[in-house]
Amino acid sequence: MHWKTHLFLITLVGLFLACKPSTPPNIILIVTDDQGWGDVGFHGNEIVKTPQLDAFAKNAVELTNYHSGTTCTPTRAAIMTGRNSNRNGAWHTIAGASILNADEQTIAEVFQQNGYRTGMIGKWHLGDNYPYRPQDRGFEETFYLGGGGVQQTPDYWNNDYFDDTYFRNGVPEKTKGYCTDVWFDEALKFIGGADEKPFFLYLATNAAHGPFNVPPAYREMYADSELNSKQKNFYGMLTNLDDNFGKLEKYLKDNKLLDNTILIYTTDNGTAGGIGYNRKLEKTVGFNPLRGTKGSHYDGGHRVPFLIHWPAGGLTGGQKVDELTASVDLLPTLSSLAGIPLSLDRPLDGADVSPVLTGQKTTPTRMLVVDTQRNQWPEKYRNPCVMDGPWRLVNHKELYNIEEDPKQQNDLANQHPDRVKDMQNFYDKWWASTVDDWEHSAIYLGAAENPTTITIHDMHPDSTGAIPWNQNQVRMGKISTPGYYEINVAEAGRYQFELARWPFEAGLKLNSTVEAIPDLPHREGLSAGNRVVLTSSQVMLAGTQQSVEIQPDAPHASMEIEVPAGKTQLRASFLTQKNEHFPAYYIRVTKL
Repeated sequence: MHWKTHLFLITLVGLFLACKPSTPPNIILIVTDDQGWGDVGFHGNEIVKTPQLDAFAKNAVELTNYHSGTTCTPTRAAIMTGRNSNRNGAWHTIAGASILNADEQTIAEVFQQNGYRTGMIGKWHLGDNYPYRPQDRGFEETFYLGGGGVQQTPDYWNNDYFDDTYFRNGVPEKTKGYCTDVWFDEALKFIGGADEKPFFLYLATNAAHGPFNVPPAYREMYADSELNSKQKNFYGMLTNLDDNFGKLEKYLKDNKLLDNTILIYTTDNGTAGGIGYNRKLEKTVGFNPLRGTKGSHYDGGHRVPFLIHWPAGGLTGGQKVDELTASVDLLPTLSSLAGIPLSLDRPLDGADVSPVLTGQKTTPTRMLVVDTQRNQWPEKYRNPCVMDGPWRLVNHKELYNIEEDPKQQNDLANQHPDRVKDMQNFYDKWWASTVDDWEHSAIYLGAAENPTTITIHDMHPDSTGAIPWNQNQVRMGKISTPGYYEINVAEAGRYQFELARWPFEAGLKLNSTVEAIPDLPHREGLSAGNRVVLTSSQVMLAGTQQSVEIQPDAPHASMEIEVPAGKTQLRASFLTQKNEHFPAYYIRVTKL
């Protein structure tokens, strides 16, 4: 441990014991998207404008060795459960492996069961159907977008960050304004609606995830920089986030809520746009002091900013703690800070690190694993990183010390063979402990959500081919590899299956096309829709196969099937005029 951290922890003990509040704290957990370690001013980025966060960092406690997953869903699953994503079914971002298993207990359920009012706003990305939606997982009030971001396949058609339609407790609702502004306005409404109960608010923005769309004024702030065009929008999104954070912090101060609110600002993975290539200047531009970006198992993919502030609990002072911590620690740590005893029926990867935060002691020696799977099933030795304090074992063979070598350029494996072996052994034991937990979640039919709309975003592909996970690919009519959906039929009966090439809210016919949406400097456009001539459709499930011919000008193909209760697999596809199998992009199933 660094001597400054040690001195801070000793000093903070007395402060915490004196300041620990008698009433449960409110908790606001802000998780931004694709904002990496270097995408804030307080980490040395002289390009980005984040004055609100820079000021907040001077008052908060910063975990300087905090780690997320390397992509969106795994981090969110870890935050919700305290368990690595390989254990809870959410190790991918698409393809049926981005759904948090129904039997996992979430952080929202823990707080709700202990007297908290719970809210979720923004990006969920852990399942779009019952029983995986945020309102099914312990959140009383929810307002969110579909899939993993604006313009992904489950998102409302033609959303583009401006005046979009989102889902309030599952019901579409049109909004006015820029997406991030909307999320923070909703957050203030939720906070302002507080009664005598403490609240837990999970505010997960989709900024600064692509498409890199931003109000023009924020792009203009970077007009004279060397950043490439997309980066100017990305950096503008970061500054808009910063402004909104400042607005929220001011609201808490003005309403005398700041003192007993645990306010956390962090993100889900490494940067998506902080560094890039400017073709006109023929050079790399931007800022990233670490090796790797989003998706990397080097530190640039998963070491992210983490600030926590709680005056009533003594968490102030602009101090830095370099103990190894991660997103899996949030559930046990926040529960502990709130005085909530945990009773869980499965092992956690995370630990209660509140003693570190509150200065009572340091954490015992621990190792943690982060990996990038993005597969139908986890694969051993696929993109692993084992962490032990400042040490990183990458790819099961490269060893780095990030205190001495933050860019991970000097492989020390030959100098420390015993350490390498210990970390390899930990990984092998950890991996073996996850295997029995591997499970794909089944989408329920005929249950609390009826009708149920399924999108190809959640289809398990038969092969490694890509599936159309965003609306631009839907517009282009990309023919995906065949695949299936894991289904759980809650009640036997007659079900109607409606297969569509376009989302149902678009009101388009099966063989329609759509016009392109042109690019603007501050907003990415969308491709024109390709016309795909469909001739017939087919549904296969529970040993039954049924086909119907496509009717001219029909909005979708429809058929009714008697379905037994229980788990099964669903396949739904069209046949094109060229005799090609074309998986249905959207399927609406109604129990009749």
